[in-house]
Amino acid sequence: MEAIPGMIWRTPSRLFDLTDRALIMGIVNVTPDSFSDGGQHAGVGDAVAHALRLVSEGADIIDVGGESTRPGAEPVSAEEEMARVLPVIRELRALTDAAISVDTMKAAVAEAAMDAGADIINDVSGLHFDAAMAAVAARTGAGLVIMHMQGTPRTMQIRPGYGDVLAEVAAALEASMAIARAAGVPAESIVLDPGIGFGKRLEDNLAILRSPGSFAVGGRPVLLGASRKSFLGQLTGATDPTGRDWPTVALTCLAREAGVRIFRVHDVRANAEALRMTEAILGTRATLS
Repeated sequence: MEAIPGMIWRTPSRLFDLTDRALIMGIVNVTPDSFSDGGQHAGVGDAVAHALRLVSEGADIIDVGGESTRPGAEPVSAEEEMARVLPVIRELRALTDAAISVDTMKAAVAEAAMDAGADIINDVSGLHFDAAMAAVAARTGAGLVIMHMQGTPRTMQIRPGYGDVLAEVAAALEASMAIARAAGVPAESIVLDPGIGFGKRLEDNLAILRSPGSFAVGGRPVLLGASRKSFLGQLTGATDPTGRDWPTVALTCLAREAGVRIFRVHDVRANAEALRMTEAILGTRATLS
């Protein structure tokens, strides 16, 4: 099967063809306060070892973050964020060919991370937190993940609301994409994330999951980041985030069938195996290997 033009994702070091084979993005939080694994990988050695384990379990991308974006999280300075993530990115770049993403809202952090060997900028603010971010993405040639968030991490779960969540999130992503394009970011460098749990109620998250294809603005690929999030606990009763891994796997299978092409997850092995099995059933060229 020939590549679908909108399913090509360009980064400085590689060209991902997402036509048949979706990607797994493994999460590495170099933070003391992330909602699921805060403090578990805060040291450089622990973070690098965890990242390499995720690669061995099937991660195509490692997403390194140095600032928690859980609801109510306190911001950290760019200097502190760089001190957390840059040593991890440098060491990973020397040890693995897997793509590396930096999860940041700050242009200075993103630029330093790209210089250290990252391939992708994952901006949960949708380019709204730092006006310089789009220019950094353009200048470095980064793959760019644009996410939707209503409010900020500190305020996003304080009475979020929508008239039509699908239309409003899609329109916001379109506006963010226009900012990136105006700064010179090529369309094929952009991936879109509707922002599950970021300023969304339970009913909003479910509406998004019923129609993830609504967010493929301009035909660009969609990334889903639902792993271990609190709405899964609301539905299953699992209070421990790790108890939400199997519901996450179910969402990976369902969303892949609905067209999502990138999955940001904590439990890489289970999601990768389920993803490859789903693609085999769908008849793509992806294999279980």
